[in-house]
Amino acid sequence: MPRVKGGPKTRQRRKKVLKMAKGYREEEAALPNSCGCSSSTLAYAYRDRRARKRDFRRLWITRINAAARLHGLSYSRLMDALRKAHIELDRKVLADLAVKDPQAFSKIAEMAKAKTK
Repeated sequence: MPRVKGGPKTRQRRKKVLKMAKGYREEEAALPNSCGCSSSTLAYAYRDRRARKRDFRRLWITRINAAARLHGLSYSRLMDALRKAHIELDRKVLADLAVKDPQAFSKIAEMAKAKTK
């Protein structure tokens, strides 16, 4: 398989970043840059891309906990039991099952319950 270096796309991406950084060397001014955004706007965008991942994980845990409590388990006991039962479903999938397919989640919860006893 031949090596693909990216060529024009890679160059465009680098030029965009360098253009946005123009005028900010050794100064902390919050002046608009070439894309019309201030540097603080870009900082918020960077920060919030990471925060989004935390927010979704919190949402998934909340949903799993609510569904687990309907089956007489807490979130931590459910996750521990799933690990012991070698059921490898991530939080995103478990939360999706809890919301969209409660019957499937209940089967998983029962399998986990059997491992706790």
